[in-house]
Amino acid sequence: MTATILVFDSGIGGLSVLRPLQARCPSAAYVYVADDAAFPYGGFEEQALIQHVVHLMEDLIGRLSPDLVVIACNTASTLVLEPLRARFDTAFVGTVPAVKPAAASSRSGLVSVLATPGTVRRDYTRGLIEAHGGDAAFTLIGSARLAALAEAKMTGGAVADAEILAEIAPAFVSDGDRRTDTVVLACTHYPFLRAEFERLAPWPVAWIDPAPAIARQAAVVLGEAGVSGDGRESTPGLAVFTSGKTPPPGLRAMLNDFGLAVADAAAAG
Repeated sequence: MTATILVFDSGIGGLSVLRPLQARCPSAAYVYVADDAAFPYGGFEEQALIQHVVHLMEDLIGRLSPDLVVIACNTASTLVLEPLRARFDTAFVGTVPAVKPAAASSRSGLVSVLATPGTVRRDYTRGLIEAHGGDAAFTLIGSARLAALAEAKMTGGAVADAEILAEIAPAFVSDGDRRTDTVVLACTHYPFLRAEFERLAPWPVAWIDPAPAIARQAAVVLGEAGVSGDGRESTPGLAVFTSGKTPPPGLRAMLNDFGLAVADAAAAG
């Protein structure tokens, strides 16, 4: 029987996780849910965000009965994974800052975490650094604008280099003869700006994208149901926008490239 994977994000940044998932679990059926009605999550108080996501997930799980839910959002994952696992029997895989691999791979010992303000504020993020950061020195950067800039680019809008550079500049730290050599992309929107990051960076760094690790964990959780299923390729997927709004043509084309058809307003609600 084909497994169903629900991929959830506050916007469309979680598509950066979907592609590796499709490669790892090719026979699964995919539903991508963008909670664009509430985007961005950074303005929520913690309890309000927990209540919002749990309530929304009650509806989605009730209607779609997924075998696995991938929370493709660092801001949400660092806060709501435990409440979701306590509330539902469904399996969840989250997205959290890739602190451990960044610390292990850094040679200079200076690592930056490029995230949203919500992810930077979380005790969860600081706990990851204390538990897995080793001897590396971490700089946390909470960008209030990069996610929206990524969405603008993904929907065909123009994004100025100066705007991007202003957001990433604090990630580049010099300390004597050492300087940042590793930057964790701790928001699923950010990989869509990676070409701009690499071009605008004041010096080369390793950019750590957690999406491949998320896909590997999803394959482990699903086992044969996701990896092989009935031997067929993935069935056509569905993209749900909680606002019910029709995506612009450029985004619809991108979704089509991911094998996703846009649900109508009734299905979104």
